[in-house]
Amino acid sequence: MDWSALTLSLKLAGWTVLILLPLGIWAGHALAAYQFRGKAWVEALMALPLVLPPTVLGYYLLVAMGGASPVGQFYESIFGKPLVFSFEGLLLASVIFNIPFAIQPMQRGFEAIAPEVRDAAACCGLSRWRTLWRIELPLAWPGILSAVVLTFAHTLGEFGVVLMVGGSIPGETKTVAIAIYDRVQAFDTAGAGVMSAVLLLISLLAIGAAYFTNARSRIRRHG
Repeated sequence: MDWSALTLSLKLAGWTVLILLPLGIWAGHALAAYQFRGKAWVEALMALPLVLPPTVLGYYLLVAMGGASPVGQFYESIFGKPLVFSFEGLLLASVIFNIPFAIQPMQRGFEAIAPEVRDAAACCGLSRWRTLWRIELPLAWPGILSAVVLTFAHTLGEFGVVLMVGGSIPGETKTVAIAIYDRVQAFDTAGAGVMSAVLLLISLLAIGAAYFTNARSRIRRHG
């Protein structure tokens, strides 16, 4: 078992969730509550990682963050090291390819709130911020929780984008998915099987906990 790869994967998944949670709440709420010109195109752009092959998305991210790109050159001038093939570059790529997994469930959660609820809150004198914090977030909680779990589990299992942007540097970019691939390439099926089982168990526990929490929430609301 490659514990350093597993630890790196958990670290990457945790940071990805922490970054996308506030961004997902803001974007999901805005897409659910407001209508604006070009909204369909914004939603289509955010859904692109769902349909693009991971290697294609990874290639474009590699080009966008490479040493010849403005982003890559700016990062290297500040920190003195390349953005690609680093944990920071891997984290940036992880945030981008997890956008639909974070925002879409939150958007659906906010869309499930009846417009009359927001109108009633406004009539009671609540500001938009207090309405969001005290009323909308609790009601959209199942969607937010689903987004957190999906983002976490998807980050743990992502392979194509991680390989393209991060490579396989032990302790820096070698996640458990890459470690499994390396073990298979070395014909170490036993090691690959152990790591695959651990990854499966973690993902199953995360998804099961989300379903259990959502079920308890529905029972409380209707019971």
